[in-house]
Amino acid sequence: MTTKYAIIVPDGAADTPLEQFDDRTPLEAAETPNLDRVSREGRQGLVRTVPDGMDPGSDVAQMSLLGYDPLRHYSGRAPIEAAAQGIKLALDDWVFRCNLVTFADGKMADHSAGHISTEEARSLIEELRARIDDEQLCFYTGISYRHLLAFKDMGFDVRTYPPHDHIGTPVEKLLPRGKGADRLIELINQSQQLFADHDINKVRRDLGENQVSSIWLWGQGKQTHLESFRKRFGQAGVAITAVDLVRGLAKLVGFDLIDVPGATGFVDTNYEGKGAAAVEALEKYDLVFVHVEAPDEAAHTGNAEMKKEAIEQVDRHVIGPVLGALEKYDNWRIMVLPDHPTPVSSGAHSPDPVPFAMAGTGVTGILNQSFGETNAARSGFRIEKGHELMEYFLKSATR
Repeated sequence: MTTKYAIIVPDGAADTPLEQFDDRTPLEAAETPNLDRVSREGRQGLVRTVPDGMDPGSDVAQMSLLGYDPLRHYSGRAPIEAAAQGIKLALDDWVFRCNLVTFADGKMADHSAGHISTEEARSLIEELRARIDDEQLCFYTGISYRHLLAFKDMGFDVRTYPPHDHIGTPVEKLLPRGKGADRLIELINQSQQLFADHDINKVRRDLGENQVSSIWLWGQGKQTHLESFRKRFGQAGVAITAVDLVRGLAKLVGFDLIDVPGATGFVDTNYEGKGAAAVEALEKYDLVFVHVEAPDEAAHTGNAEMKKEAIEQVDRHVIGPVLGALEKYDNWRIMVLPDHPTPVSSGAHSPDPVPFAMAGTGVTGILNQSFGETNAARSGFRIEKGHELMEYFLKSATR
């Protein structure tokens, strides 16, 4: 008999205790009756989604929780996002993530240039494309501050730095290093010259918004290939997300995609629309994967209250409706987990294990407690290899 599965990922929701929440984490302080029900009626535990020695990026963590070992399959973040945009890379092509960022006093001040609109960003990327005449490279416009730059016939062996993990760090310390770094730095410097007096920056300055200081190149890699999810796990799936990284992974594993109007990848996203789309998708698909970026973005800004509110919105508008819809089916399971922690205190991703909760047909309880980092640790249930969690969720989950 067919089982319906739902996986809901509030990105970066895990955290550390904060004094303003009486030494509770944002997850523990948030009002999450639906998530707490999943935890109490099912089971919660901890899972390590970032293997030792790997950077705690969403690319690594999301690949892991989808059931693919990053140590075997990871080749960089940008190639995954290239897959989302349908960009065809040759075997020797390199592609980099190309953020639009803000500097202040010589430091990385904002990884998103004030979450610049896609329309404004497109004008700036088109300006770069027109002014930098080089047949070896090609700019691709993405969403908001997230874009790509591909290189042909060039070799790289560079260390780059994700800007969202280094807010407040001097820019000079974050510049690319290694083979090919000179070309990347040259492009970064050229973008600063082109953006300095751009009309978009003049308007943003007048409005008191963060200006676009520069492009920032990172997350490099070559084309990525993954075995289909259906072949690996025997399930056809669909993903709902506003973020190209997750869209790319979904395409690479053979998931269909659902676009939700008003889904932004920020705290103003259309939570209700995502929940409604997931409920409707369950009628057609056996597995629905819902990703919500908002908690992570709030944490990057250092705003604990905003993060707590984002978590509550996910619980109210996504977890609640999906849980209610699942219960109409004879066999079903739900799992909720962040991909990685993003502590508000640092504003950067952490490689620490994340709490997860699952419930449904055949899932027996361990600890009848509300969901959170503390109780997940108390459960004593721990999965050290994150890519093994998916098979456990789909095929076992009983003890």
